[in-house]
Amino acid sequence: MSQTSPDDLWCRRYRPARNATARLVCLPHAGGSATFFLPVSAALSPGVDVVAIQYPGRQDRRTERPLDDMAVLADRIHAILQRQPEMPTTLFGHSMGAVIGFEVTRRLEAEGHGPVRLFASGRRAPSTYRNETVHLRDDEGILAEVRKMAGTASSVLGDDEIMRAALPALRADYRATETYTCPPETTVNCPVTTLTGDNDPKTTVDEAKAWAKHTTGSFDLRVFAGGHFYLTDHVDEIIKLIGQRLGAEPARIIA
Repeated sequence: MSQTSPDDLWCRRYRPARNATARLVCLPHAGGSATFFLPVSAALSPGVDVVAIQYPGRQDRRTERPLDDMAVLADRIHAILQRQPEMPTTLFGHSMGAVIGFEVTRRLEAEGHGPVRLFASGRRAPSTYRNETVHLRDDEGILAEVRKMAGTASSVLGDDEIMRAALPALRADYRATETYTCPPETTVNCPVTTLTGDNDPKTTVDEAKAWAKHTTGSFDLRVFAGGHFYLTDHVDEIIKLIGQRLGAEPARIIA
């Protein structure tokens, strides 16, 4: 009987790609899980080793204590990625995941093994500050914020039991994101591609453009119609963009 390694708890490979020539590491949003990136895995395998990160405190890791500190999350993921087979690696993070991706990139580059690109989706630049305190709200306040962002399937949003079971992870994720700070001079060396919705209440287009100040590499910005979870309406287009940057030809996506 095979045993799950500690690294496998974090790294989900829904379509194992043993002969892949590139790796894409996907980092979910606050309250999100690895399964959010199932369409990416289906479209880009087997040419790309798609690794979706599963944070503690959700789905099959729900009994674990969620982590509420961005530095600790980045340290853990960095350590795990160091142990993966060597391969050109790209990071894609949405919302909270974009910040984690930035911090993991900093750690990888400090050891000379930086990613080839960072995709930062649905998140303002690291040093762009907003006084957000969702993590200090009561349970109803946090659930109201999640429903407003509409980042969870409607069937889950309507299930009060599931939503309340997710509260510890949601509160921890919001705390990690809202207490994170970054000096404006902090940069990474790899190219950064920023993706954002044109009607995202969490990120203005100007705040997304400010990612350019946080890389010494090339920078490009893609703006899509939609709100904070604009990417659910543009899956094919975004996967095609990722595939182009990775030099991979995405398979036809079947809804």
